[in-house]
Amino acid sequence: MSINSNLPSFHTFDPIVNDPLDIIPAILTSLGGDHKELKKASPHSIDIQNLKEGSEPIFDPATILYLSIGELDSEGRRADSIDSSSGKERLGRFPYGDGNIVTYLLDNTREKGDMTLLHDLLFKLTDGLSEENLGEFGFREGFGGLTLLGWLNTGEVSELRSAILSGRWTVLSEEPLDGGVDYAFRLLLAMLRSAQRKRCGVLMRRHS
Repeated sequence: MSINSNLPSFHTFDPIVNDPLDIIPAILTSLGGDHKELKKASPHSIDIQNLKEGSEPIFDPATILYLSIGELDSEGRRADSIDSSSGKERLGRFPYGDGNIVTYLLDNTREKGDMTLLHDLLFKLTDGLSEENLGEFGFREGFGGLTLLGWLNTGEVSELRSAILSGRWTVLSEEPLDGGVDYAFRLLLAMLRSAQRKRCGVLMRRHS
C-alpha cells in the first residue's frame, strides 16, 4: 500500500457516555438559559455545571455538545481518546484523500445481499452531526476550529464491529490503495474493540 504523507486533516475518536440524540433537547433548552436538564445529564462537566441559570451560555451548540457527552472522571478530567494506542496516527490520518479512514471505506466497499447496516453506521460515524443528517443546525462546527463529524452509541459500536466481521461486504475493484480497505478495517476494528472494553460510545472529530 502506497503512502501519501501530505495529508491536511487528523481525526480522533473520543469516548462518549451520552448519546447526542438524548442530550440535544437539553442543549436547545440551555441555549435559552434553562440549564437544569443539561446539568443533570452532565454532572462531571465543570463547564456545564458553571452555566448560570437564566443566562444564555457563552458556548456555541457544538461546543456544548462536546462538553456534555464526553467521558469524564469525577473531577471533570477528560478520558484518553479510544485511539490513544500506537495505532492513533495511522487511524487518525489515513494515507489517502483528506485522511478520513471512514469515508475511504464508504467509497471503496460494497455491501453484499441485504446488508445495509455497515454503510449506515459508517456514514453516521463520519457525517451524523451534519445539519442534513441530524436535522438540527450548529452541532458540527464549534469554537476554536472544533469539528464534530458523527458518532456511534454503545450499542452501535458492537453492531458496527459485527457488521465488519460478518464479511458481508466486498472491496471495489477500482480501490486506489492496494490492500487499503483491509488495512483500514483492521485499524477500525481495534478502535471498536477498545470502545467495547470501555463500554462507551464513539465521537469522531476532525482537526485541520
